[in-house]
Amino acid sequence: MPGSPGEAGGPADWMTHARSNLARARAPKPAEVLWEDLCFDAEQAAEKAVKALLLHKGIEFPKTHSIGELLALLGRGGVAIPDEIKKADDLTDYASAARYPGFPRRISETDFKSALTLAETVVAWVEGQISAPPATATV
Repeated sequence: MPGSPGEAGGPADWMTHARSNLARARAPKPAEVLWEDLCFDAEQAAEKAVKALLLHKGIEFPKTHSIGELLALLGRGGVAIPDEIKKADDLTDYASAARYPGFPRRISETDFKSALTLAETVVAWVEGQISAPPATATV
């Protein structure tokens, strides 16, 4: 069944893809590459990391790019979502609308740096959640 830790389509596989997107976002920017495209990679890193955690927790999720929706599923599944992670929903526009001509504004280097920092924060948080030992109940 997909979702097992070391299996194709499992949490580790999703994290491999999240780290790949993060590495592409961090790479030096060629002159002809748009900031929007690098923001897309930052968004994808965060989105794939959150989906890895959902799989790790055994929580089903729909096909969506909405990081806010995915985080809400985690919250309903009992995962405490820190405020800085909730801000990752700001990346959602980079998943689709900003990738195409006609977006209402140009994405700047400052926008990109904020998106990258947020994606790095999400990926690191998810890595910590996945590697943390399960909580035990105290009596």
